[in-house]
Amino acid sequence: MTVEISKSHKQGDLGTMGVYTIHGPDKMESFNKELAKHSLKSINSEKEKFEHEKWYTIAIQVCVPFFIAGCGTIGAGIVMANVTEYKVFKEVSALYVLVPALLGLKGNLDMCLASRLSTQANMGNMKSRNEMIKMVVGNILLVQVQSIVASCVVSVFAVSVSAIIRPNFDWIHTLLLATSSTLTATMSCFVLDMVLISIILIAKKLNLNPDNMATPMAASIGDVVSLIILSTWARLLFRIHDQYPWLMGLILGTYVIILLPIWILIVRKNEYTKEVLAKGWTPVIIALFISGSGGLILDHAVDNFNGYTVFQPIINGIGGNLVSVQASRTSTILHRTSFRGIIPPHTKQFVSPWTALVTGVLPAKTARILLLISIPGHIVFVLLADLIYNSGVTTVKVPFVMTYIVVGTTQLVLLLYICHIMVHTLWRYKMDPDNNAIPYLTSLGDLLGSSLLLVGFIFLKSINQEYQPDQ
Repeated sequence: MTVEISKSHKQGDLGTMGVYTIHGPDKMESFNKELAKHSLKSINSEKEKFEHEKWYTIAIQVCVPFFIAGCGTIGAGIVMANVTEYKVFKEVSALYVLVPALLGLKGNLDMCLASRLSTQANMGNMKSRNEMIKMVVGNILLVQVQSIVASCVVSVFAVSVSAIIRPNFDWIHTLLLATSSTLTATMSCFVLDMVLISIILIAKKLNLNPDNMATPMAASIGDVVSLIILSTWARLLFRIHDQYPWLMGLILGTYVIILLPIWILIVRKNEYTKEVLAKGWTPVIIALFISGSGGLILDHAVDNFNGYTVFQPIINGIGGNLVSVQASRTSTILHRTSFRGIIPPHTKQFVSPWTALVTGVLPAKTARILLLISIPGHIVFVLLADLIYNSGVTTVKVPFVMTYIVVGTTQLVLLLYICHIMVHTLWRYKMDPDNNAIPYLTSLGDLLGSSLLLVGFIFLKSINQEYQPDQ
């Protein structure tokens, strides 16, 4: 009898790859016992690695990309404040509903790609050049397929909501919204995917953990790239949408009728992506509607509160970046120390917030580091954003900064606690957290961040401490 342990059985799950020849049922029973002992030994070894990982190693690897990402979110806030002055944004207000959903695609699609590839890299499955190329190409095309479908869904959502809440909605803008959304989603996802893959490969070459670095580094340019692409295409298409509506139809047709079926066929034949293509749509679609709800808040707040558009991408970006790190690391811990469907003894599915975020379970180490990093991060980013937005003049006051820190910390505490329960629940029900958790978490981050920031601005107005930019 021959038993093969293939590459699909990762080391740490079932032992070492290879082909074993076994003679007789007694030998088979002995083999199973040895394999179980080897697996348990491997799991305990991986658990000890995480337990003895130094806190400052995690902090340094997270801090550098986190502060780089923070600069990106500041840039996104400045870009957001500027593009809202464009004619197309004033006349096609449905674009505000698109913005959080399209920015959220980096969490729905790109950060899932980062989490999947980081787990594969940590499991040692990216050593073969051919396998690595197959894995990378399959994942890039998978994200392109998801981005086309997601952009079409979110444009329909934006049109429907705008038509309901604005009786004077101009239906000729429907094609503009769909085309702008599709172009933005596919182009920004491709740019981010290339950045992510480069970071993961470099991190592994330098013996660093890509779980700590990939998602924040991608987020450092994600929002800015998406906003610039969206505003550029929206302005261009707005100029020609009356005279050349057929051109927008041609662009959409090329994506949906030609490119989408070709890419689906390729992804279906790829062993690393076919399962995600078949089963990974629910979190993506639900996350789009959650992020779109945040767009309704943005649409309301942009006309009522000065500076809201400056700080909204920052608070959403920081929360999404940090909770993605936690989700990616927790998923990797589970992959390397347990079998899918079984919660390992060093953690629990349902615990108190203190146990999940401070001390008590293995993932709590990272959670408390992320919380400590976020507070000085919020202070630095809010001051820098104000300084840049006001051309070198500081206008923020102590009540604003304190309110902002409370809002940002509350958002992150909620996200990290939800992350713990969600990742472990998905694992308990044999669903891969790498493909399912981050879309929900980043979209919830957008909704929570937008809502809590609006509450903060309302509170500041009630005590006559509104943000007053020097413009």
